[in-house]
Amino acid sequence: MLDAMSDSTLERREFLALAGRALAGVAALATARPDRAPGRELDSNVFAGLQTFEQLLTLARERTWSDLPIGERVGAVGMALRQTPYVYATLELYDDREVCSVDFRGLDCVTFFETALAFARMLRRSGRSPEALLAEVTFTRYRRGQLTDYASRLHYLSDWFFDNQAKRVVRMITPELPGAARFIKRVNFMSTHPEAYRQLKANPELVMKIARIEAEINAREMQYLPKAKVAAVQPHLRTGDIVGVTTTIDGLDCGHSGLCYRDEGGVLRLLHGSTTRNAVILDEELATYLASVPTHSGIMVARPLEVT
Repeated sequence: MLDAMSDSTLERREFLALAGRALAGVAALATARPDRAPGRELDSNVFAGLQTFEQLLTLARERTWSDLPIGERVGAVGMALRQTPYVYATLELYDDREVCSVDFRGLDCVTFFETALAFARMLRRSGRSPEALLAEVTFTRYRRGQLTDYASRLHYLSDWFFDNQAKRVVRMITPELPGAARFIKRVNFMSTHPEAYRQLKANPELVMKIARIEAEINAREMQYLPKAKVAAVQPHLRTGDIVGVTTTIDGLDCGHSGLCYRDEGGVLRLLHGSTTRNAVILDEELATYLASVPTHSGIMVARPLEVT
């Protein structure tokens, strides 16, 4: 079992990767990439870890991942990303502008599930290139799928769920789970701790914009499942379901995230970027993991929808 006190201490740091993300061999495929302009090199700041990306494409082709249902595809990609180092703040490239990026060299708890989901969605489309993956990530990472500035990024996980349900990327299944309760916590961590975020420090005018977004989040009615109820509902959860782990820390909604994965023995386990193990791992049973961390209060769950 993970050390509860250690994970609790690290949870604050992990949320900064979640809410602000602001602290801080298989050979290449021979097939052409039609949506990359000839002769144009991809910016390594925008897309890093090309070899890993191409290894995933090879696995996807050999194991026909594109034929799997969306949840199973997400789970397959997530399992292939195990042992990727845990690294936070990989999205904070510039002080003066927001740029969508993907970095397979290191993932945090959010960029892990976000990348697995985007790759799984890409497999049902015509593109098989870094640009195709970046397009999927942009659509899910930013409000209404539009990147404008730092505030357009969906920093709070409950906001990510809300926006991506509206975009028909996921469906929130939390209200359907027995024992679900109203989530009454208010979010304000980013606007009250701007010094913790590189872009907010460099651009104070964004703080009020973030505060207005927080007010919109707080006006919504959201539900969560208290962690004491999680063991009983695990039979309702599937591989590929996205889990937001709610927290008792003031000003935050979720302090961690990951994917559900049902193993060969039928046990529902948490597949996630772990700060205690410093890597993406397939962890213990979901309910057991939640019980091991005092500041984890429950979960929100979103089920990926098939690309149409």
